Amino acid sequence: MKHTGSVLLQTERLVLRPFRLEDAGAVYKNWASDPEVTRYLSWRAHQNAGVTRTVVASWCKDYRKPHGYHWCITLREADEPLGGIDVVHADEFLASAELGYCLSRRLWGQGYMTEAATAVLDHLLNRVEYERVFARHNTKNPASGAVMRKAGMVLEGVSRRAAKTNTGEFCDVALYAALRGEWRRADV
Repeated sequence: MKHTGSVLLQTERLVLRPFRLEDAGAVYKNWASDPEVTRYLSWRAHQNAGVTRTVVASWCKDYRKPHGYHWCITLREADEPLGGIDVVHADEFLASAELGYCLSRRLWGQGYMTEAATAVLDHLLNRVEYERVFARHNTKNPASGAVMRKAGMVLEGVSRRAAKTNTGEFCDVALYAALRGEWRRADV
């Protein structure tokens, strides 16, 4: 694999860039503190900006490693952090990476996350040369599955009671994947 770290990625409407420590306040305000954004995730909304600052600092520390992938999603016209997309788990032996993402609620339903996911898939599959990139979502959150499908990922199946929500409730999880050589860039 040809690791690059979180290099700058640009799409028609977005800039995906590495997080900076000074982004923590906007990360907290725009999505990390919103219980609706984290409703179907394994982590709860941050209770204070200090928690967010600690998380962003850990991401910034990961940039020292060439295989640390944490992108801040911003609109082209403004450098305000409005979401994040990350490799949350990677297996070097299998050349496999799992994506996770969050987006400010005010941008939901406008295709921004699909646009970001498509750019990251293109980068990870074609430049870094992961063999497989996958993502999972709670089946009670079909909008996340729509992002995966629109970005060109294929549903592989549903695992029953395979994860827990941030409230400790077991949930079913849909698994989508894109394979190098098969994945086709989605029209976003």
